[in-house]
Amino acid sequence: MRTLKKEEIAHFIDEAVKTASYATCIRARCGCVIVQKSEIIGKGYNSPPNERESQRRCSQDKSKMHPKITDKTCCVHAEQRAIIDAIKKNPDKVEGSQLLFVRLDPKGEIAPAGEPYCTLCSKMALDVRVKEFILLHTKGPIAYDTEEYNKRSYQYGN
Repeated sequence: MRTLKKEEIAHFIDEAVKTASYATCIRARCGCVIVQKSEIIGKGYNSPPNERESQRRCSQDKSKMHPKITDKTCCVHAEQRAIIDAIKKNPDKVEGSQLLFVRLDPKGEIAPAGEPYCTLCSKMALDVRVKEFILLHTKGPIAYDTEEYNKRSYQYGN
């Protein structure tokens, strides 16, 4: 884990915020960009699969869902979409890239990302060999080695 200077990645933060503005999730608006050598190679935001409103389950009582349903959200995560986008457009550039994630508050301002928690996205990033996850914390941007991010995500809440 290492702290980055916000100025170093300001352009990428701006792009992630812009991408998050397209999110249609009712609970949280998130955006993600994947960067390789100062080039954005993939972008994503959270919304139902293929933007299908028929898939939206935000108002459903999650406690009534079967315990085997591990991701109880109805949205494709911003990180998943960015990885898919990068694989489609720049498959040869994904390995060794950085994934930058942002969350917006209801006013559209950047909100602290919190600790690593999404095992679904961390496993996917590991599988395609994304090198680092970057989260925006109150103390600034923190870059996590993806393997470390994955390990921490499994420890979330303990």
